[in-house]
Amino acid sequence: MLKGPRVTLRAFTREDLPLVWKYRTDVEVELAGGGDPPTPILFHQIEKEFDNCQFLFDGSFCIDVDGVCKGYAGLFHYNELARNCELGITIGDSTLWGQGYGRECIQLLLEYGFQMRNMNRIWLHAHAENERGIRCYKACGFIEEGRLRKQNWNNGHYVDDVYMGILRDEWLAIK
Repeated sequence: MLKGPRVTLRAFTREDLPLVWKYRTDVEVELAGGGDPPTPILFHQIEKEFDNCQFLFDGSFCIDVDGVCKGYAGLFHYNELARNCELGITIGDSTLWGQGYGRECIQLLLEYGFQMRNMNRIWLHAHAENERGIRCYKACGFIEEGRLRKQNWNNGHYVDDVYMGILRDEWLAIK
């Protein structure tokens, strides 16, 4: 649906579900994302979510690299009156971390949000120890807007939750 040089953001298929389950049960991936502690999830729960268009599958795109699901990303929590929404991304295949795939996905989502969904502001939050993610968000034009100190329990200690945002005008200036 949304195509970049190396990444396509598309709808999920039933064939993607084993990889989605793998990524959602990978402790390294879950800890990198921060927020809630990793919890076990059964494969049939993933199938049920898919069948009912719940959680991950409601508004999310599959991150497709060379025809294989490598994670998921999307825009959520739309505020139609204020024209803003939240961006979320998980690259589940850790062999792709640090190679620009996240940046390409985010750029595709920003184009989608600002040009196709008429958003005025797109925001996100990340735990403060997700330095790779925060560098990526800054490279895409996001600005730190605030932080909630020691908001999340992550891997045995508290970490800040960093809130970042980008406005349409800021995005147009760097596009």
